[in-house]
Amino acid sequence: MVKNKQEMTLWQHLNELRKHLLYAVIGLIIGIIISLAVSDYTLELLARPIGGFEELLSIEVTENIGVFMRVTLLGGFIISLPFTLVQLLSFILPALKEKERRWILRAMPLATILFLIGAVFAYMVMLPAAIPVLVQFKGPEVLPKWKDYVIFVTSLIFWTGLSFEMPLVAFILSKFGIVDAKQLLKGWRIALVVIAIAAAVITPTGDPINMALLMLPLLLLYLLSILLAALARK
Repeated sequence: MVKNKQEMTLWQHLNELRKHLLYAVIGLIIGIIISLAVSDYTLELLARPIGGFEELLSIEVTENIGVFMRVTLLGGFIISLPFTLVQLLSFILPALKEKERRWILRAMPLATILFLIGAVFAYMVMLPAAIPVLVQFKGPEVLPKWKDYVIFVTSLIFWTGLSFEMPLVAFILSKFGIVDAKQLLKGWRIALVVIAIAAAVITPTGDPINMALLMLPLLLLYLLSILLAALARK
């Protein structure tokens, strides 16, 4: 029977942490291998919003391989992220109460689903709206570099997916008694400013249309966060 984390010595804690980190690294390697197997399709999928590879330029000698490595590593990280979180939680959970463990474990699948919803929203809604503005803005039509385009697209998808975790984070924090629905409701003005700043940073253009495309779902997610925080206390 495994000792409770509170009863373990420092060296036992470190050994346990090392074991879970090793498993997480192995999971990451497997995720990268899977990402490598579908890399051609992933690159083609990323190029679709701008019209395909023919609408992009590759200038530097190492540009293609650099893009390939970025996409493969990021894909492997995303694929292995649920398993990595499981390993992290496996180290933390024994120190928590039974009810806290149960809620954390229930949140794991939902975290993955919310991230995927955000990523799909960025790809299906935000990119088709933003790219025409970027490539046709006041002057000759832009022919982007392959590396710059992929950095822009993957960053937008990743950070939008991450921002969709807001309701789940609010629910968990409320379960642990760190925040409550009243605090979130009273802080709506601060939340509005933070959401506007986040939308300005995440969105590729400074025009209000693209910012609104992200601000609206984030505001709805904040309202959902208030509701979930209230439910968490019940």
